[in-house]
Amino acid sequence: MSAVSALGAIAGSGPAAGQSAHPDGPAADDTLTKAELPLEGFRIGVTSHRRSQDLIEALERRGAEVLHAPALKIAPVQEDQRLIEDTRAIIEARPELCIATTAYGMRRWCEAADTFGIGEQLLEALGATRMFVRGPKARGAVRAAGLADVGISSDETTATLVDMLLAEGVRGKTVAVQLHGYTDVRQLERLRLSGANVMTVTPYRWVKPDGEDRLPKLIEAACNGHLDVLTFTSAPAVDALWSTAHEMGLYKQLVESLKSDVATAVVGPITAQPLLDAGVQPLIPERFRMGALIRLVCEHLALNHVRRLDTASGALELRGRSLRIDGEELELAPAPLLLLRALLGAGGAVLSREALSELLELRGSVHALDMTVSRLRSALPDGSLVETVVKRGYRLRM
Repeated sequence: MSAVSALGAIAGSGPAAGQSAHPDGPAADDTLTKAELPLEGFRIGVTSHRRSQDLIEALERRGAEVLHAPALKIAPVQEDQRLIEDTRAIIEARPELCIATTAYGMRRWCEAADTFGIGEQLLEALGATRMFVRGPKARGAVRAAGLADVGISSDETTATLVDMLLAEGVRGKTVAVQLHGYTDVRQLERLRLSGANVMTVTPYRWVKPDGEDRLPKLIEAACNGHLDVLTFTSAPAVDALWSTAHEMGLYKQLVESLKSDVATAVVGPITAQPLLDAGVQPLIPERFRMGALIRLVCEHLALNHVRRLDTASGALELRGRSLRIDGEELELAPAPLLLLRALLGAGGAVLSREALSELLELRGSVHALDMTVSRLRSALPDGSLVETVVKRGYRLRM
């Protein structure tokens, strides 16, 4: 049996019987109604390439507007000569120990070996190793290939797997490590310093998308505050974002925006590291799954970016860029929307003209502020909702 056919049970294009095709499962979707769309009014950036459609559809079902700009794509197997060379070297070396980090990586590794006619030799070599897996999905891929594992990480991290190997001793042994697109150099070094001969294979390599201009547009949107959340499912995608921002001369502006105006959300701690290194604190779900990531984004926006206030003109609710007054949706231009968001945040208190001018970046222009207030009043069903407080500023009429 070839490596690919051995993995057919989990490598197919559709979900297994009884499973949802969506990353967050059927239970989450069953609770959604047209009246309850937790991401309505919010704009979310998606940087992933692989499985991006799953994430985009899940966000859109919840009412979000999605800007998709894949930061990187995975190089085709047929073009990855390094992968084949590393695979042949591992087959020849016959390692005593092997670490499998991802299900997708295991599937792709076997697919590549089959493509070059060495799939059976790879399975034979891996069958003779003591196999350690990083999580349940990797374990499923290993077992679907007809292989057995002897240990699994308790927290789905490579560091814990390395702890397990070091506890049983690696000196003088050859350890094969299936990497997952982002090399955890520290863990490899721990093995080497303990006397192991470490061999690595990277079944998928990230390359820049050809002819894509969407990433620069996404960066501009983030810098201009036209995004609410920016999501990442791989650390190399963050690195690609930084690199492109440097090329555009917008790196510092982007980092500042991600620290203040635009939240970032990642699928796990490895993906988070390049953001943390830049001083950006992302949202990280407790379970490193796409469904958990989506739920965390919903919770964060609901708690921090939904404003509700009962006023003399009715009940106001502002969700991102979506304004409702007594349930009726209204559209506002960016400047009046920003002004209303500030007044809502004040909860009926007076905001000075100076503070509002600074917020709107009007550089003290009295006329520009008056025009923005006038545009806001004109767009509202009841313009008297925005009340002028003589010689002080503006507030919402309660």
